[in-house]
Amino acid sequence: MAENLPSTQTASGASSDATFGTAGFLRTDVLFALGIVVIILFMLIPMPTFMLDGGLAVSVTFSILILMTVLFIQSPLEFSTFPTVLLITTSMRLGLNIASTRLILEHGHTGSGAAGGVIEAFGTFIIGSNYVIGAIVFSILVIVNFVVITKGSGRIAEVAARFTLDAMPGKQMAIDSDLSAGMITEEEAKAKRKNLEQESTFFGAMDGAAKFVRGDAVAGLIIVFVNIIGGIVIGTVMEGMTLAEATSNYTILTIGDGLVSQIPALIISISAGLLVSKAGVEGSADQALLRQLGRYPMALGMSSALMLILALVPAMPFIPFFTLSAIMGGMAMMSHQRNLAEQEAEQAEDPNAITASGAPAPADEPISKALAMDIIRLELGYGLLPLVQGDGGNKLTDQIKGLRRQLAEDMGYVLPAVRIQDNLQLAANDYIISIKEIEAGRGDVRPNMLLCMDPSGDSITMPGENTVEPTFGLPAMWINDQYREEAHFKGYTVVDAPTVITTHITEVIKDNMPDLLNYAETQKLLDELPKDYQKLVADIIPAQITVGSLQRILQSLLSERVSIRDLPTILEGIAEATGYTKNISRITEHVRTRLSRQLCNTNIDASGVLILLTLSPDWDQAFMEALVGEGEEKQLAMPPTKLQDFISAVRDQYDAFSPQGITPVMLTSPMIRPYVRSVIERFRPQTIVMSQNEIHAKAKIKTVGQI
Repeated sequence: MAENLPSTQTASGASSDATFGTAGFLRTDVLFALGIVVIILFMLIPMPTFMLDGGLAVSVTFSILILMTVLFIQSPLEFSTFPTVLLITTSMRLGLNIASTRLILEHGHTGSGAAGGVIEAFGTFIIGSNYVIGAIVFSILVIVNFVVITKGSGRIAEVAARFTLDAMPGKQMAIDSDLSAGMITEEEAKAKRKNLEQESTFFGAMDGAAKFVRGDAVAGLIIVFVNIIGGIVIGTVMEGMTLAEATSNYTILTIGDGLVSQIPALIISISAGLLVSKAGVEGSADQALLRQLGRYPMALGMSSALMLILALVPAMPFIPFFTLSAIMGGMAMMSHQRNLAEQEAEQAEDPNAITASGAPAPADEPISKALAMDIIRLELGYGLLPLVQGDGGNKLTDQIKGLRRQLAEDMGYVLPAVRIQDNLQLAANDYIISIKEIEAGRGDVRPNMLLCMDPSGDSITMPGENTVEPTFGLPAMWINDQYREEAHFKGYTVVDAPTVITTHITEVIKDNMPDLLNYAETQKLLDELPKDYQKLVADIIPAQITVGSLQRILQSLLSERVSIRDLPTILEGIAEATGYTKNISRITEHVRTRLSRQLCNTNIDASGVLILLTLSPDWDQAFMEALVGEGEEKQLAMPPTKLQDFISAVRDQYDAFSPQGITPVMLTSPMIRPYVRSVIERFRPQTIVMSQNEIHAKAKIKTVGQI
């Protein structure tokens, strides 16, 4: 029955990746825990020789596997579990040492096979019949491991950890700067931050893990000393052996045990040294060595010549040095030919790549890169560079990052990254904002001062430098930071230099937002809609409207600063309107009607009331009569004198409300709203024009006048 099968799912219902095979009880986490328990049992419970042989074989195999893995990985972070592996292998060797010590001391008098076949093989094969030579070989291995490899790799790990941790703030700042400048995406920035975090954790762990190898070497020396002395005492006193027999038996067993433990320890020490010394080197170890050692044929040729000279010395053996000389000479020729082939390939791609002197010319950027265009660019004078550097909590890059997020929430799509660069041709405190590499705004700020403005427009009675606010052209004053509290007390608005620039960028972007929404961005908006709305997109595009026409509709909404965040409602409105018209202007007006709740909510005042300034029936009729043409060819053809009268009437009405702090919404009939807006945006672009159809039924309205 299916219900009796072992479950292979986690509590969340997902298939567990800790199981393998067909048996649900074979779990890697359980096996790992059992392995740790077995290591502890090696230390506590006497083990038979066959289990000890198996454990020693696993230790040797595991050490070789680790070395091979280190040789073939591309970067140290690919083996980030190495500190944990180091702890496990060290514990395993110590457990096996304790188990073998118990067997040697208990049964060493019976012969060389008392501690199993592996220890006997290492003892008899390497030591032979002379245990003194074996002891010397073992001592040399321990010295090499303890003094040279372990100490060196531990020092490298310590220095790498220290410098990695010290460099973290600078690397983090570099990532943030590249993200703000648009050189990398947010996903790439997250990946870089994750890699930086893993790097610091890895080298910090390696610094501590190196102590395991050092401690293992010390423990190996102590265990060997205890085994030999203890074995001789047990053999002569308790087992009735002669001193020579006891010394021979127990020394061979102990040295064999020490070798079978120290050889894996030496291999893992070499692995640790290779791993920590590999930082910053790309590719596997063999690729890196061959690539760097074989890069200079002259060095290989000189080495070959020196080996040949040594071969010709009468006292030196000829064959080995001559063979090495021939090998090095062949490598030098191959390296030289490879370099020539690479230069010819580069010259084939770019005939100017090699200069007359034979030296490589500086690589020129492809001409196609000259076509690349910065969508939004901020150029700073050299005096403003501190605004994007340093550790300040109010950096310009941080504010621009927040601006992009805020505009995405307010207007409905993610703006292109703002590229920030210095411009030595500008004055020290000047900046330029460019849209598609065309200047859209400029100003000058004081990086160490505050901009003070009076909301009422009156003159500022404080010591400072008079200026004009660059975004809206209001009178302002640069004051020192010491006057901040006094300015707040007098009711002035006080902002710092990064905020001034960010505000200016915000207004420039809002004014040019239709130009920033290109075809690719429109398609991206459709692709990023939730899965529930993809059927709606498939039904509308391209059957009822093309992506290009949708782009025009969205641009029209953005030109009046209408958010397109509610894209599903916009698409539903388009689907309804295309049933009776293909006119982009009429479709846009219908979409605005569907967005009536959003439009009203955006333009209400602090008390939740929509303040309206209506268009009189006379002007409504005048606009209707001035429309000529049909369909998309319909245009406004109002006489210039009458148009000037309308502009004057609108300006007078809004100027009358301005001292009261009121900016009403102009209300017109649906048919003429686009044309009224096209006239008003020429002299009052911030004025909102709505039709009666765009007033939501539940909106609170208040009419304050009529034009």
